[in-house]
Amino acid sequence: MTGLWDRGPVAAPRPPLRRRRDQAMLVLDDGRVFHGESYGAPGETVGEAVFSTGMTGYQEALTDPSYHRQVLVMTAPHVGNTGWNTEDSESARIWVAGYVVREPARAVSSWRATRGLEDQLAQQGVVGICGVDTRALTRHLRERGVMRVGISTTEVDAKALRGRVAGTPPMTGMALAGQVSTTERYTVPALGPRRFRVAVLDLGIKATTPRAMAERGIEVVVLPASATLEDVLATEPDGVFFSNGPGDPVTADHEVGVLRGVLERGIPYFGICFGHQLLGRALGLSTYKLKYGHRGINQPVLDRATGRVEVTSHNHGFAVQADLDGPTATPYGVVEVSHLCLNDDVVEGLRLFDGDGRQAAFSVQYHPEAAAGPHDAGYLFDRFCALLSGGEG
Repeated sequence: MTGLWDRGPVAAPRPPLRRRRDQAMLVLDDGRVFHGESYGAPGETVGEAVFSTGMTGYQEALTDPSYHRQVLVMTAPHVGNTGWNTEDSESARIWVAGYVVREPARAVSSWRATRGLEDQLAQQGVVGICGVDTRALTRHLRERGVMRVGISTTEVDAKALRGRVAGTPPMTGMALAGQVSTTERYTVPALGPRRFRVAVLDLGIKATTPRAMAERGIEVVVLPASATLEDVLATEPDGVFFSNGPGDPVTADHEVGVLRGVLERGIPYFGICFGHQLLGRALGLSTYKLKYGHRGINQPVLDRATGRVEVTSHNHGFAVQADLDGPTATPYGVVEVSHLCLNDDVVEGLRLFDGDGRQAAFSVQYHPEAAAGPHDAGYLFDRFCALLSGGEG
């Protein structure tokens, strides 16, 4: 009888051919130089150097609009194993300004893959570098702070490249949400019976976010970042949501004005990441730039109301300054810090209570949609539904 494992001798698989690569160079704003080989498209790019501690989920990270104008350094040493597929992208394109990996995968090992990661980077013109000591680079950024960086496969003079890097604007003071936002209103219908309608301001939204709301019976009306309060109110929303996005929250005066109009009318509000920072600003709190930010899918956060510790997905370089010891009075009610990062005590969540002591709004600095995981914070969408239904959230 001949079975699956009885088909005679099988030839050993041939190892994949190694790509022929050009030399590449990475130069930081402070003059430190790393040499490696080209990865992705040839050419030159500049941006803010940041690092992500995620062991997986590179496709979701690359297509996250919050990485606009940033050069992403992967701390995981081996990248590209699962290739690129058609389901996991969070937007229609790759947003990172550049990509840095230590050891690129030589072969793709996933039945879902439609092509290799490097093929996708090259096709979209993303300049990258591999063969870099990413541990040393990450330690340098942790010690010195995030800074501007250039990657080039054409320049051989480190001083010349550093000069071009120094001539680019820093992330502080950049208004970027309008560059990544949708230009047209669109609707994501509820899955099943519609329970609520929510107006979403797209500041760089990830595709999984409206999908998570639709799964809970929410009809999601997505508006451009330039939408006015009148545009928001015209959707007749049960609630309002501000998404994640890139840039300095200090520049978002228009969006903050819209949010204040929402709070004045008592419309329930939920914000994540950039939307969290804008809630802080709308309430009169200040924001500041972190030394090296939080990026990755393994950040521990304490929910102060329940005492539960969540492992969460982050991508932010700015944070809200708020009193950790007690509530703060604002023109819209009393706000308290609801969540805290256990690594460095950064404010990770806010809760706003109106004059009657009922919750009116809340926000978190991290990503409850959690593409590519973990899913500890998915309950926050259920809290939003509770708030929309008149509960405490």
